[in-house]
Amino acid sequence: MSSQRFTPAFGLANPHLQTLWGPLWRKTVHIERERERLWLEDGDFLDLDWHGPHSADAPLVLVLHGLTGSSNSPYVAGLQRALDAKGWASVALNWRGCSGEPNLLPRSYHSGVSEDLAAAIAHLRARRPLAPLFAVGYSLGGNVLLKHLGETGSDSQLQGAVAVSVPFRLDQCADRIGQGFSRFYQAHFMREMLAYVRNKQRQFQHDGRHDGLAALAALGSLDNMRTFWDFDGRVTAPLHGYSDAADYYRRASSRYFITGIRTPTLLIQAADDPFVFPHSLPEPAELSGSTQLELHAQGGHVGFVDGTLRRPGYYLERRVPEWLASLASHGITRPSPRPAADH
Repeated sequence: MSSQRFTPAFGLANPHLQTLWGPLWRKTVHIERERERLWLEDGDFLDLDWHGPHSADAPLVLVLHGLTGSSNSPYVAGLQRALDAKGWASVALNWRGCSGEPNLLPRSYHSGVSEDLAAAIAHLRARRPLAPLFAVGYSLGGNVLLKHLGETGSDSQLQGAVAVSVPFRLDQCADRIGQGFSRFYQAHFMREMLAYVRNKQRQFQHDGRHDGLAALAALGSLDNMRTFWDFDGRVTAPLHGYSDAADYYRRASSRYFITGIRTPTLLIQAADDPFVFPHSLPEPAELSGSTQLELHAQGGHVGFVDGTLRRPGYYLERRVPEWLASLASHGITRPSPRPAADH
């Protein structure tokens, strides 16, 4: 099918230009959304941004952003707009602390936080029980999505899923982003992640959350962190119950979970992704029968910009809704009932 082939815009064949186009040069996507706060069992919250039809049985897509992103990331809002044009509803999840307001606990979000995704899915199933429910995850969000799908198998509570530019092996991706020009991205992420922690410290100080402040203080100095290995070893691991960065990477990398996927799932990757080594991608034998990998020669990381520089096109915003619609047209019209043992 021609819709499955991606050809970069003339002048944007370079993977870094593909990767940087959205955050640096894409025009802002303006859509009207309704925010809902989902309270979690541990007392923290997730903010959900709804867009599209309110009908009970309109297909609903949960959209998951990547590291240091939010529901305002261009690829999130762009997909929500494209889904609405097809009559589908969508809800963009902001991971903990990513909606413009610090979250309430010392812990935050990370590449393996599938328990938060499961809580969001359960909430959406309860809110719209007649709506077919799908999920689309980008980068970190794609890793979390695949981990959830592998952990839950045939009880994912999703009718289909798409994961884009996934860092299947977090340890290898932490190495890859420290090489060559990709160190530019590493420096950006480090600034953003450290600012996230410091902003939370200030908020805890203002709110008098002394237990939270003590937990963050126990991390020690935030100075002299240069790499993902540094940050994940000194911040992510201790805050989330991992012994060190290597333990976190091993227990959170989606590549170790994908054999358990039983939900129809599409993987979209670019061979020139500057965050992901080619050898980090799963081999065909690792993919379950319900999983399809589309590997494009070009596209960068969550890039896939085609058309022309004057009139850029966004391949993902055509391909993802098209593939989800193909699932719906094959008879997936409403969710399967939950097993009686689940509550």
